[in-house]
Amino acid sequence: MDASGKILQFDRNAAAVLATNRDDLCGAPFGDMIVGGGDGGLDGLLAAVAAGRETSAMLPIQAAEGTTHDAVITVHPMSGGDPDLSALAVIRVPVPLPDRFLDPAVIRRALLDDSLPRIGATLDLDQLARGLMDIVVPHFCNAGGLLLLESLVAADEPPAQSPDGSHLLRRMAVSFDDADQAWDAAFPTGEVLSYPAGTPYVQCMDTGRPVLARLAEEGAARIAEAWHRPPVAELLKGASMLLLPIIADGGTLGFFVCTRSAAHRPFDAYDIDIGMEFASRAARFIESARRYGRERATALTLQRSLLPTDLSAPATVEVHHRYLPGGRMIEVGGDWYESIALPGARVVLVVGDVAGHGVRAAVTMGRLRTAIHTLAGLDLPPAEALERLDLLMRTLGEREPHFATCTYAVYDAVSGRCEAASAGHLPPLMVLPCGDAMYLDVPPAPPLGVGEGPVVSREFPVEDGSLLVLYTDGLVENRSRDIDDGLARLRRTFGSGGSGGAARPLSELCQAALDGVYDDQHRDDIAMLVARLCRIPADDHVAWELPADPAVARRARGLIRDRLDHWGLSELSDSAELLASELVTNAIRHAGGRLTLRLVREEGLVLEVFDGTDGRPRIRRCEDDLTGPGLCESGRGLHVVGRLARRWGVRRTAGGKAVWCELERL
Repeated sequence: MDASGKILQFDRNAAAVLATNRDDLCGAPFGDMIVGGGDGGLDGLLAAVAAGRETSAMLPIQAAEGTTHDAVITVHPMSGGDPDLSALAVIRVPVPLPDRFLDPAVIRRALLDDSLPRIGATLDLDQLARGLMDIVVPHFCNAGGLLLLESLVAADEPPAQSPDGSHLLRRMAVSFDDADQAWDAAFPTGEVLSYPAGTPYVQCMDTGRPVLARLAEEGAARIAEAWHRPPVAELLKGASMLLLPIIADGGTLGFFVCTRSAAHRPFDAYDIDIGMEFASRAARFIESARRYGRERATALTLQRSLLPTDLSAPATVEVHHRYLPGGRMIEVGGDWYESIALPGARVVLVVGDVAGHGVRAAVTMGRLRTAIHTLAGLDLPPAEALERLDLLMRTLGEREPHFATCTYAVYDAVSGRCEAASAGHLPPLMVLPCGDAMYLDVPPAPPLGVGEGPVVSREFPVEDGSLLVLYTDGLVENRSRDIDDGLARLRRTFGSGGSGGAARPLSELCQAALDGVYDDQHRDDIAMLVARLCRIPADDHVAWELPADPAVARRARGLIRDRLDHWGLSELSDSAELLASELVTNAIRHAGGRLTLRLVREEGLVLEVFDGTDGRPRIRRCEDDLTGPGLCESGRGLHVVGRLARRWGVRRTAGGKAVWCELERL
């Protein structure tokens, strides 16, 4: 156009869209095509041209057929040999619906070159399916869907075919361009279905070839009646339908269903060629996403099955945990946590970290967790438990080198003391009720699997209401932060300088400790275990020192009976008296010296006998007794204990051992 806005030259698209006669366009004022002058928008464009600036505006354009379109108009100032030449105007208008699928070159570019490469890196199958359908509609058809074999996407590996032999398919995504929600209602996403034999859908799956069909009014009505979905008849009436098979590894994984309404050009051979190339490229993306999803689901299932689903502890101990994988691409690791309730109001608290990531680390972690449960059941002290774990890691390392770090702590809610040991792990954090926080001085032994040096435990008194925080290094260390800074930050988070931070809910404290690490994509796995430690009430436990006199068994029965009457547990008296008599008699006969009888009321009723020897009692069979044929007196008491008690065991103490048994409270 010239400076006055008169059109000097135009291309063929402008002539086709803006004028019925090409001759009418040359010399016409550019403003005549703007409906109502564009409310001043045209003046702004011409002023920009006069000032030598490029600018754009959205203005209503009058098309040749009398329709109005919202067009994006961009003017570029120009200068040249012609003094009248002023600017070039580029007008972008939407393609008329009947002409949307006319140019195969435009379809090919939109379908294969512009959008497809952008979603190729998507590894989530559901997100990939929606992205593919957003390309197919509106660039290739008006409505469509993506269906895949149910056996490829279901987590429980269902059969590839239904009982009648037809293919079971899941509709992964649906897309349409007319805002008619009847499409979603008639073809719901996520539906699992099988098509009747002889239909184009079955033909496409069986042959692996594209199928082209034209649905007349009668055909659409038959489909709607067969599916018992009346809206289908109106949606598919007169539509052109093209099924594009998705083929990978020599098999048909599913197909794209593409439909064009009667107002548009029906599918032809050019469309089949373009569509099959799109389906071929999409098949590679789908297969990659499917394999990744299956491997990820397997790894996460393994991880979740190996991590504890429930944490047990005495009633006076509150335990909270957090587990955070290393990132979106590393969701399986070797960090773990444990809280295992022991008889006598005690609890084992463990946090550990197997070196590395992935399935190998998770499997090793699972082996260690199994071993820890076994060792906890044996009531081993923390140092000895870690020595056993170290031996296990060295045995595993003979075939596949591995090492791990671990903190193992046992809290006794009767005595209010905590014993802890560490194998190459970061020190536990103790937070007092007043808000002071300190790292416990637990001597760190070498990591499990290294086997260089002894493991030493340390015992600490615990004030009621204190917090014990066990964690892995991912919480306090990353590539951009020194570990000392992370430890100082963790202490500030839990310690409140006297404001009672230890009294806050454990969930809030855990969240505060994790704030700032979610956005770190290069972090390590994080496992954190926080326990609020409190002693059980003084009235819930009692202990008596008894002399090494055979007649003391009668006194023990009386003490037990009186205490159970006081607690309102008289129904347990007969069993508890018999168990106390057997354990006390056994200790007097085999241990000698003074002994202690203790009774603890918790979830169950625990009876314990402490003596000064470390020899473990064992159940003997009659044929093992050497006192004479048919005589079976020695070891018979433990048979009685095993029958009456829910469980029983032996644990070492600083001065000898404790034999305990537990009765279930009615």
